[in-house]
Amino acid sequence: MPAPQRIRIATRESKLALAQTHMVAGALRARDPRWQVDIVGMTTKGDRVLDRPLAQVGGKGLFVKELEVAMDEGRADIAVHSLKDVPMEVAPRFALATFGERELPLDAFVSERHASLEAMPAGALVGTSSLRRECQLRRAFPQLRFAALRGNVNTRLAKLAAGEYDAIILAAAGLRRLGLGDRIRATLPESLALPAIGQGILAIEFPAARTDLAAALQGFELRAVSAAARAERALGLVVEGSCEVPVAAYARPVGDSLEMEALVGLPEGSRVVRQGARGSLAEAERLGRELGERLLAAGGREILRELAARKA
Repeated sequence: MPAPQRIRIATRESKLALAQTHMVAGALRARDPRWQVDIVGMTTKGDRVLDRPLAQVGGKGLFVKELEVAMDEGRADIAVHSLKDVPMEVAPRFALATFGERELPLDAFVSERHASLEAMPAGALVGTSSLRRECQLRRAFPQLRFAALRGNVNTRLAKLAAGEYDAIILAAAGLRRLGLGDRIRATLPESLALPAIGQGILAIEFPAARTDLAAALQGFELRAVSAAARAERALGLVVEGSCEVPVAAYARPVGDSLEMEALVGLPEGSRVVRQGARGSLAEAERLGRELGERLLAAGGREILRELAARKA
């Protein structure tokens, strides 16, 4: 099949989503100046519903559904996502490809008054949008208070500046891609806050039948980044990774291998199971699946049962 002449990119219209999409568009134009690359902006339900935590209104799929509809209807050819926002299960009619290097995958501590979580006084309020973060940080800092924080990066920073929170936790990757790296007071080490599945990785979603797009995107996929993404998402499928379950996983490339850690816990941090493993880049999915099964066997299955009982 001949190379595409035009590539229309569907994207959310938040500043971060647009910044990431312009990165992708620029790279595509630089690779082949003959390609006409257009950006199709849209607002997703996840951007509109801001008064409730994601886990209560449909989870990660709220950020991708409208973009998939645009591809189904022929209004767009590909969609740019932060991989951490993509549900573990993608419809078979779509495919995913990682794009470029992985940005710093750690979480960032942002505050106008405090230098770190350790320096915050008892009772201080921390804003976070993630049960994964809340689970780990409540366990480490039981003296602090945590509250839901929704909205795009700039909205969250504005809420911090307005004094609604004493500190907020954001993905370092998003801040750096927006040129706001100087707002990071500290990055949280993996030992304290294991990242979300796919955090820091850009993903391109496209119709699986479009072999021309698959060929065009192949040159932007890096073997180590792709392997890490596959390992983490394979674990997510085993451990039911979603906004409703506090799951974290990080696969770090080391030569031709991946060193991987993962955890699952209760939102309040009263119970957390954490495991690690190492495997080859070539068997990334197998590594993720096996680590996921080990996590469940070590107590994760009981945690999932308790979470399910709480929802019932």
